[in-house]
Amino acid sequence: MSSFPLFPTEAVRRPVASVASNLPVRVFDRLSALPKLAEVTPASRLTVRPAPEMITSGVREIDALTGGLPRGCLTEVCGPVSSGRTSLQLAVLAAATQRQEACALVDVSDAFDPASAAMAAVNFESLLWIRCKTNPPPRHPSTALRAGSGTEKTNQKHEDLYRRRMETPVEQALRVTDLLLQSGGFGLVIIDLGDVSLKIARRIPLTSWFRFQRAIEHTPTVLFVVTQAPSAQTCAALLLKLSTFRSKLSALKAPSHTELLHDLQIETEILCSRIARKPAQSATAAFSTKTVRTG
Repeated sequence: MSSFPLFPTEAVRRPVASVASNLPVRVFDRLSALPKLAEVTPASRLTVRPAPEMITSGVREIDALTGGLPRGCLTEVCGPVSSGRTSLQLAVLAAATQRQEACALVDVSDAFDPASAAMAAVNFESLLWIRCKTNPPPRHPSTALRAGSGTEKTNQKHEDLYRRRMETPVEQALRVTDLLLQSGGFGLVIIDLGDVSLKIARRIPLTSWFRFQRAIEHTPTVLFVVTQAPSAQTCAALLLKLSTFRSKLSALKAPSHTELLHDLQIETEILCSRIARKPAQSATAAFSTKTVRTG
């Protein structure tokens, strides 16, 4: 059995250009002639980033679990319906307004109840309530000029294009939150995405959450996000999951009327914590919440 060479023998006999032996010396001389980079610090000499300041969440059990809410960071709270999200949101808002801090609530679904907030001791003088709505788009100017011209298909096409340009409540919330964080001066900014469908919430680009985190990185602002499922991903410094005790036994059943009228037993679990001072105790805590208003 004969074998064929992989390359011709002429190529083997052909001389190959060799690298000059003094090339490494020349490269070293050029590098040594460059000015020294004094700003470059070795990794062994890098200082540890200081732990953020922690503030109370208004719930004693959560403060014992996490140490509070970190300033200059994004905190996300997720959970299904009737999991205690609104109660925790009102507790955080009441604690911040009682400290006389300027607070902003970006209400994406227009679900904020002022009566419940008042009973939770929220100070409205320190609260900026932003309600996101989808208003019917006004008639396009070019379409109004064509009214009565008999070109119904053209008018409908222009109206469809104009309607697409209208912002959705989620888009409004992202734009408003960006303006709030860039302006500064707020101790607490809440984005309530609890009633937004999971499919739409997950479409929020990661760049938006990263931009929010960078905007508050060196500020005393607490960015508090309420969702049904984790959406901020790696941008969240603290991620909490709320659930009811009965959801473990029957996840498909809604809370009974007795529980809604009296109290709910809420369980809190830490899904992610990027804070330097991590809690030494268990990763779960429980607290009870009472309904402040029904109907």
